[in-house]
Amino acid sequence: MSKPTAIPKQVQEEAAQLRTQINRHNHLYHSLAQPEVPDAEFDRLFHRLEQLEQEHPGLVTPDSPTQRVGAEPLESFSQVKHELPMLSLDNAFGEGDMRDFDQRLKNRLEDEADLTYACEPKIDGVAVSLLYENGRFVRGATRGDGLTGEDITSNLRTISSVPLRLIGNSHPSRLEVRGEVYFPLATFRRINAEAEQQGEKVFANPRNAAAGTLRQLDPKLTAKRRLTMFVYSTGLVEGELPGHHYDTLQQLSTWGFRVNPLIELATGVDACLTYYQRILSSRPKLDYEIDGVVFKVNDLALQRRLGQVTRAPRWAIAHKFPAEEGVTTLEDVEFQVGRTGAVTPVARLAPVQVGGVTISNASLHNMDEIKRLGLVIGDTVVIQRAGDVIPKVVSVVADKRPKKTRPITLPKVCPACNSALHKIEGEVIVHCSAGLKCSAQRKRSLSHFASRLALDIEGLGTKLVDQLVDEGLVNSPADLYRLKEETLVELERMAPKSASNLLEALEKSKQTTLPRFIYALGVNEVGEATASALATHFGTLAALRSADMEALQQVPDVGPVVAQEIRWFFEQQDNQRVLDDLLKEGLAWPDVPVVRKAPLAGQTYVLTGTLSTLSRQEAKAKLQSLGAKVAGSVSTKTHAVVAGEEAGSKLTKATELGVQVMTEQELLELLSEHEEPAPQQT
Repeated sequence: MSKPTAIPKQVQEEAAQLRTQINRHNHLYHSLAQPEVPDAEFDRLFHRLEQLEQEHPGLVTPDSPTQRVGAEPLESFSQVKHELPMLSLDNAFGEGDMRDFDQRLKNRLEDEADLTYACEPKIDGVAVSLLYENGRFVRGATRGDGLTGEDITSNLRTISSVPLRLIGNSHPSRLEVRGEVYFPLATFRRINAEAEQQGEKVFANPRNAAAGTLRQLDPKLTAKRRLTMFVYSTGLVEGELPGHHYDTLQQLSTWGFRVNPLIELATGVDACLTYYQRILSSRPKLDYEIDGVVFKVNDLALQRRLGQVTRAPRWAIAHKFPAEEGVTTLEDVEFQVGRTGAVTPVARLAPVQVGGVTISNASLHNMDEIKRLGLVIGDTVVIQRAGDVIPKVVSVVADKRPKKTRPITLPKVCPACNSALHKIEGEVIVHCSAGLKCSAQRKRSLSHFASRLALDIEGLGTKLVDQLVDEGLVNSPADLYRLKEETLVELERMAPKSASNLLEALEKSKQTTLPRFIYALGVNEVGEATASALATHFGTLAALRSADMEALQQVPDVGPVVAQEIRWFFEQQDNQRVLDDLLKEGLAWPDVPVVRKAPLAGQTYVLTGTLSTLSRQEAKAKLQSLGAKVAGSVSTKTHAVVAGEEAGSKLTKATELGVQVMTEQELLELLSEHEEPAPQQT
């Protein structure tokens, strides 16, 4: 027996680095829906690792990304084990890859006859599994890691294209249908426009929006966003289905499922390539994002003969579209200031057409990215655009660098207000130190201040904030409370009734809570949960304003970076003046009992059904203020489920698992046991 060839150390190190990168990107994409790199870059990394493992079989490990599908499911949902794995697909990146794929199948089948393929656009959305028993929809899940997914039944029930009961009686007793949930582009643009108007965060692209919506803990929000889906295959089947993939999809259509009308049959690889080109050319006209075409052997008996490898079926392939790229010149770099004061570089480019859109600006993210690219002003650069994602510079064409170039340097002061810049150790982003007084931050800070989870000032949307700032009427949050009706009615599209309603909303917002007020300030790294933890820990705004780094790090989930951001915010004199002005204008809240050792720490609660005394948001905030975690799904680790009227599947799950079930009255008694009456504090 021959001795295995030693694998060079350099190859081992490269493979280890690739696994680390791929696992990280898998986690960002599948679990967090926050991808950092375009699909083309991920595919390049994955293909390189596959190549290394093929050349050196000794490199293959059970935990390699090539040996599994996707990443771990989120812990905030109960888990579902797929009875048949939800496999991924191998990719083809050009005509040669497609011809090689077709020939491999012919060789394995020992038959040179042309194969017939089912061809369909590859929807850029979220893969889901729908399980039906006796024609009724009983469970829906995400792909997860291919073996275990997340139970998102309640959210999938809100999607009108998901049949709750199948049409007719000829369907199998148990039937698993798989498909892709996505946002129609018109809907995606609408929800982003609404979010921007409310001063809330917009989605980067439709896929992220769909993933985030399916992970909402409140199905009502999922319903409002109007997702849809196409089905593309079956999984578990207990009963009879047609013997061909295309016919199966047509049968699913008769049972009430939505099947993509562009699905066709093609015999031979040349016909597949013709279909691919036709779909590529029609891509800009579609109302949904696609990133390629999927080809599947149509005969299911042949599919079974061909089988699968570890992570993908042999009988299917995804022919990916080329990344939408262009080459142009970097003419300058400007620095912009965001809502939180983050100073980020933006590339100013010689205009170039990419994917039918003229591109003249592109994201550069931060100075570390500029250093990584080796970028200087005057360079010829490759830019990439995919769907609605902001274009980015992906590489420099080094051999086209002119003799005269300029280095890119970070400004010494804020480009908007000339205030000092600061950078927290270990972070890559630089921030303006002016906080709420910076002119560039002002509009977005005011929109955030008025948003639903902050002061919730009804009628104060982004467009009105822009008007108020542009007219010089509002320079800080405190100025909002000094507005007069006679001033407001002079604004464009502001009638007396609208002005009166806004003033009433402003007056109402003065009575708030300390967590909402802290969140409204827009301190970098301080979200809703951290604001609640800070309020519970310190009890008063005065105590928080004077807290040092050591005291701040005593708060649960506040580490050195977050503590430094909070401390820095309160050290700025301009911010201190804004806080004092707000208090003078009458903003007030009930005092918060200081909880050093939270009485419900370590306990997880789940809220389900309609509560009559408290809103779900209020109940969640009160439980969190006592140290509890509020989850969206029931598991064996759940301490108790609070069941209101019309409680649904979560109550059933709690009963099945033997988890304690509380009534709303019992919740109120629990809260009152740990809460103390508090005087008003301003």
